[in-house]
Amino acid sequence: MHVGLVVYGSLEETSGGFRYDRRLVSHLERRGDDVEVIALPWRSYRRHLLDGVSRSIRKRLDRPFDVLLQDELCHPSLWRHNDRLEQPETIVSLVHLLRSGHPGSQLRPWQFVETAIERRYLEGVDAAVCTSKDTRVRTDSLADLPTLVAPPGGRVEGAAVDAETVTARARTAGPLRITFLGNVIPRKGVLTLLEALEQVDCAWELTVAGSLTANPAYADSAVAFADNCEMDDRVAFAGEVTDAALESLLERSHVLAVPSTYEGFGMVYLEAMEYGVVPVASAVGGAREFVDDEQNGFLVEPAKPDAIATAIERLGTDRDELAALGVNALETAAAHPTWEETMSRVRTFLLEQAGKQRRNRHAGKRVRTRAKPESEQIDGDHA
Repeated sequence: MHVGLVVYGSLEETSGGFRYDRRLVSHLERRGDDVEVIALPWRSYRRHLLDGVSRSIRKRLDRPFDVLLQDELCHPSLWRHNDRLEQPETIVSLVHLLRSGHPGSQLRPWQFVETAIERRYLEGVDAAVCTSKDTRVRTDSLADLPTLVAPPGGRVEGAAVDAETVTARARTAGPLRITFLGNVIPRKGVLTLLEALEQVDCAWELTVAGSLTANPAYADSAVAFADNCEMDDRVAFAGEVTDAALESLLERSHVLAVPSTYEGFGMVYLEAMEYGVVPVASAVGGAREFVDDEQNGFLVEPAKPDAIATAIERLGTDRDELAALGVNALETAAAHPTWEETMSRVRTFLLEQAGKQRRNRHAGKRVRTRAKPESEQIDGDHA
């Protein structure tokens, strides 16, 4: 199978979506497929929209790929191209996080334009791979497409520690060790977490691991808040950390708290659960599909510091519950599909979609947007 993969920047970007893309490329190549990465330049959103009329970009896309796979993040640059491409057998969108259709998107200016652009883009592809059921529902609200739900795997794929270690860590005296993992940007909710921690009446310490340069103004405001509230001795802004440092951090943490306004899947929650770290996760988005509230973690409304504070204080004051939820989190991670299982399903789906388009071409009927076959309307592998 000859696959073209469209991304912004390069595959070496650090976010979870790019990690997913790298895993998929590696899997396809191991199976003997030829994968060519088409890297488009990062620009402002408005400048990306102008890429939609770029002849040079269209020329890079209009080639005889069996599957032209497009990271949906690139939709502002692709929204006018797909309907005009002749050579790719099929075009599949890889949807990690939609720009529109979730609570955070409603706060941005141009939201109606953004929704129209994203809808136009999705109407121009043949199928979509979504990383969560929640993302699939939001994708379905914009376009009627065959879709596959294919969630990412974790960092170690299973349990990184044993239940005895998790229990002993929870019951050892000392402050509740909390980790925030992610770029320090408004969507991830560091300021909301700090507001919550100001209310918590038990000993705690927080490590913020993630880029402080992705949104410098927001990062500066988070640091200033901690200083002004005299939390600076309990809050460490570590910036980006190495894989080894992250593993060490998760090994000693009790709680991962990332109250994002929205997460398409929430890979960091799963990665923490592999270490028996209890997630305090956003109730908005894909985390609900594997975080069971009060069973292996907590689901909190991201804009409610009081609810976040209640969950954290509960874990800090009841170490038996902290241990029990940590063990349950470990079991959830161990049962989660591996990267190999997920990527194998994605490859099968891509082959199916390419085969459909070949049959349609031979019958003289290439139709981009069409009603889903009845077999793909069932909530299962394809829905």
